Amino acid sequence: MQLSITALGSNQINFIVEILPAIRDCNCSILEIRSSRLGKSAAAYLLVQGNWNQIAKLESTLDIIQKRLDIKLNVLRPEQKDKEKDKEKERDKDCLPYSLETISLDRDNVVESITSFLFDREISIEEISGSSYQAAYIQSAVFSTKFIILIPSQLPLLTLREEFLDFCDQLNIDAILEPVKR
Repeated sequence: MQLSITALGSNQINFIVEILPAIRDCNCSILEIRSSRLGKSAAAYLLVQGNWNQIAKLESTLDIIQKRLDIKLNVLRPEQKDKEKDKEKERDKDCLPYSLETISLDRDNVVESITSFLFDREISIEEISGSSYQAAYIQSAVFSTKFIILIPSQLPLLTLREEFLDFCDQLNIDAILEPVKR
């Protein structure tokens, strides 16, 4: 059984130091973990695994940690039926992993526009990271993003590249779309 955990708190509170021992003490194991600072906040994303009893114990422990540290924790048991899992694995098996990086002037709808473009073509987004910063030499804020996407193998790559470059030209976005190198 798995449990997805999101944690959000002030970056002065080192809540990850409290969460990791709780996971260990409940005999659960970490499958994935990500943590980052978001302005004056900090966020952590974890996927843990254990049997139903260990997961239930961890959920209770996390509730205590949340109240004690005054942080926000959300948990979700990502249960999927076997047919859904098989369908998802089959779909992902026939996909090509690509990295997509963009940079543009900071506008509210840049990430929304890019994600809409991808979803309209049934391209899965595995990861998104982005940030706004003051660019050197100019007085404007710039926004850069990095996506890891899965492109269905039946989608013609040349056509996709052309459509994407036209899309970026219309929105004045500079982008790089290339295969993930492992």
